[in-house]
Parts: sequence; structure tokens; C-alpha cells
Amino acid sequence: MSEPGFSKEIVDVNQRKFYIEILHFENGSIVSIYEGSKKIGPMIVSVNSGPVPVTTTVIPAKSESLFLKLVAESISTKKQGICLVTASIEKELDNDSTKQIMNKIMEILEND
Repeated sequence: MSEPGFSKEIVDVNQRKFYIEILHFENGSIVSIYEGSKKIGPMIVSVNSGPVPVTTTVIPAKSESLFLKLVAESISTKKQGICLVTASIEKELDNDSTKQIMNKIMEILEND
């Protein structure tokens, strides 16, 4: 499902379903990743206005903080702007899930 300024995709991995919703702006993005019910979870913001992104945790994560940081910094670098990422994941991500979610997010951004 896609409309100007908004993208929504579903990633099925290992019998788990992840929803990715992205609000697109000229100077950045807001990304929500959730599994199961739609909730706000741990949140990270990354700003890239120079050579290296500056990343801050808004709501700490019990797990997946490295994944959230990677997503936020990748997008803020690509857009040369701001990226806020939140994720509500029911159980820890394995490598395959992480890779497929990240690939889908980057694919969405390429088509933006």
C-alpha cells in the first residue's frame, strides 16, 4: 500500500509477519516497524547534517537497539536529514529477519 509521502509493506520471515510503515519527508523519514499489534516501542533518532550521523535514544530498547541504530543511521545518511525509528518486536530478531527487514526498508526508500 502506498500513497504520496507514505509507504506500508509486510515482510514475512520464518513464520513471523513484520509491518513496516514509513512517512517520507523531503528532509527525512519516520519509520515504524511492528510485529503483532501496532504499538510504539523503543525509539531512536538519527540526524545527518555533516560527515557522521548523530544518533540519540529517545526510548531505550531491551534488545534490537543495534538494529534500530543501523536503520536510523542508514536512512539519515541516505536522505542527508533526520530519521526517527520505532519498533515493537515480540521476540528477538534472528539474522535472516534483520536482513530481510533492512532490505525491504532500503527498497522502499529507493522507490520513494
